[in-house]
Amino acid sequence: MGNGPGSKVITSFVPSRSINCLLLILMLLNGCKPQPVSRKLQVVASIEPIAYFVDRVGGDRVSVSVMVPPGGNPHSYEPTPKQMVRLGESALFVKAGSGVEFELDWMRRFLDLNKNLVVCDASEGVSLQPMTSLTESHEESAAAGQHRHGRDDPHFWLSPQNARHIAANVERSLAAVDPSNREYYATNRAVLDRELEGLDSEIRNRLSGLKERRFLVFHPAWGYYAKAYGLEQIAAEGEGKTLTPVQMSMVIDLARRDRIGVVFVSPQFSTTQAEAIARDIGGKTVMVDPLSRDYQQNLRRATAAFMGSMQ
Repeated sequence: MGNGPGSKVITSFVPSRSINCLLLILMLLNGCKPQPVSRKLQVVASIEPIAYFVDRVGGDRVSVSVMVPPGGNPHSYEPTPKQMVRLGESALFVKAGSGVEFELDWMRRFLDLNKNLVVCDASEGVSLQPMTSLTESHEESAAAGQHRHGRDDPHFWLSPQNARHIAANVERSLAAVDPSNREYYATNRAVLDRELEGLDSEIRNRLSGLKERRFLVFHPAWGYYAKAYGLEQIAAEGEGKTLTPVQMSMVIDLARRDRIGVVFVSPQFSTTQAEAIARDIGGKTVMVDPLSRDYQQNLRRATAAFMGSMQ
């Protein structure tokens, strides 16, 4: 993602003239009949949880669409022609800004196609933290005597305190492109901010009495959540890569040693290896979604799931 040392620079893409011609063709193919003109501000968000904040702050003055759909993998997703047309009709694009591969691969091309597009960086003001995993840390330690800290964890939105920054960034950007509704956006953001403060306190109180505070995830999406509430995320893999037999054995040995019976999985990734680990330890897999649009209720569900695995 764009803010971390692991960001990658796009050095090759289709020349802008060719892309503009392609976009024109796509717009024509989108339908010859006149399309109804919406009075709402058109906004595109890169991923579902970011769209939640646009919905809440923008209210009925904004229409938001999402690039990576539910269940889509932000590591590999490619936008459809229809989405590219919608982007061309939008005034604002809200990106996570923390290193999501989809954004690293496509932002340069989006901006080349849409010279007047305003971009909101939802991660502005957030302190990003490194992504770590059990297998990568072990291998780096064996090779160099230290853990690898080369890439920031992109999943910053899973901390409610970070979510407050997202809401503030969205409000500021909406007000910039639609100043006539500035007060409306500010009011909505203030309401949401109070809810997020309450959610943070609620989760903190629910987790406060736990003695065991470690949980095992296959994909390392919950590091910000864990740090916010004094938990320890043990992640099997680091960057969506298939585990080797040696790495699988390492995860299984740790889970048996620490009597861990649940492997948390994400709907965006294959669960095959996680299910194999669960079988070997006599446990089970439990789904928790780091990309749910139902932000607040999703964190409540995830909290209940984590609590159940640590009691």
